Amino acid sequence: MSKQIPIKDVTPPAKGGNESVDLYASREKVYTRAFTGFFRNLRMLGGAFLFLLYFGTVWLTWNGRQAVWWDLPERKFYIFGATFWPQDFILLSGLLIICAFGLFFITVFAGRVWCGYTCPQSVWTWIYMWCEKITEGDRNQRMKLDKAPMSGNKFVRKLAKHSLWLLIGLVTGLTFVGYFAPIRELLSDMITGQADGWAYFWVGFFTLATYGNAGWLRENVCIYMCPYARFQSVMFDKDTLIVSYDPRRGETRGPRKKNVDYKAQGLGDCIDCTMCVQVCPTGIDIRDGLQIECIGCAACIDACDAIMDKMNYPRGLISYTTEHNLSGQKTHLVRPRLIGYAIALCVMISLLITAVIIRPLVGFDVSKDRVLYRENAEGRIENVYSLKIMNKDQKAHTYVLGAKGLEGLKLEGKQEVSVDAGDILSMPVELSIDPDKLPSTTNEISFTIQSVDDPSISKESSSRFIGPRVR
Repeated sequence: MSKQIPIKDVTPPAKGGNESVDLYASREKVYTRAFTGFFRNLRMLGGAFLFLLYFGTVWLTWNGRQAVWWDLPERKFYIFGATFWPQDFILLSGLLIICAFGLFFITVFAGRVWCGYTCPQSVWTWIYMWCEKITEGDRNQRMKLDKAPMSGNKFVRKLAKHSLWLLIGLVTGLTFVGYFAPIRELLSDMITGQADGWAYFWVGFFTLATYGNAGWLRENVCIYMCPYARFQSVMFDKDTLIVSYDPRRGETRGPRKKNVDYKAQGLGDCIDCTMCVQVCPTGIDIRDGLQIECIGCAACIDACDAIMDKMNYPRGLISYTTEHNLSGQKTHLVRPRLIGYAIALCVMISLLITAVIIRPLVGFDVSKDRVLYRENAEGRIENVYSLKIMNKDQKAHTYVLGAKGLEGLKLEGKQEVSVDAGDILSMPVELSIDPDKLPSTTNEISFTIQSVDDPSISKESSSRFIGPRVR
């Protein structure tokens, strides 16, 4: 008896020594059967939550504007009560790294559950498959319909299916673009024909992309296009939870009558009904062993458990299990690699939260004028600078300007400025000093800025003060 999960060799045999093998095998259309079960219900709840999050968040408002809005022309990114600027993109990089490590952690622990339950490709594909079921019928009806010649009934059913697919794609594309352009104005402008040409282009692009990926490509995206399907297998170990068939219990497979002594006939628990194949969204036979096409959706578990219930056999012929468990060894859920990913995740999440909390709510940049220096009417040496103040807060602030670094340094003009919420103020300022107090030709100085109503909001920016050569 094999002591590891069997792996099916699907390499086509060579017919001759000089003949080439096509690495892209043409695949037959997958017709999935409807089914029910615990994991299906779990996936539906998760999908409903993701749909609510994606389609609902874009309609929320916060302080008179869209709650989540990536305003690319103004280079401002609103996420509820926070405003992020391009200077804060390091936080986005940190978030992406955390997501990557989170994916590594869940893959080591439970295989491709991300693919089966929360990947947008899978979620939208399940929705499109549901549209097929309500317009064309269940598996056998769809197979029969596709083989039948074109008729009025077939045309209406196909038209209804593709209309639903395009409608879902349109709503998906419109929602996606709505995160970059206010959704209410976007929808109104598109209906009245006043929207920008690029808006129509991107909504159309994502409509067709959704229609093509979830409606036509489906499992081919997971098998041939998704890089995760390629590298996730190297992250598995013998303690990783994966969907697998138990050959020790199921073999030898074969049909039998209910309530007969099938053990005496040399049969296992598998009745070879192929229900696990018929419900699989990628069309594989999980009984052939671990395969790259398996997305860990557990549809085969639900289908097999239903058959086991009808036959009065115990559930679990197909289940989430580990290679160690199938070979009769103890599974170690807590192991060094998993602990390492968990520690890394906790550290990075803590750092990201800290960075968001302590990030300055004011941006302050200083650039010196091209003119090195000049002498003003009072005989003082004067330098000109351009200040840029970015108010990252959700309310207006009045800031006090200051300069330090040289004794006797004087800031000319007004020293208090007001900046509205989310605005940028650019202004020229002059610094002057008595030439006798200049220690050298080039001197390090700093500009400071502090909010009047909230002293904790402050920033400092360094620059240089240029003067004549000191004798």
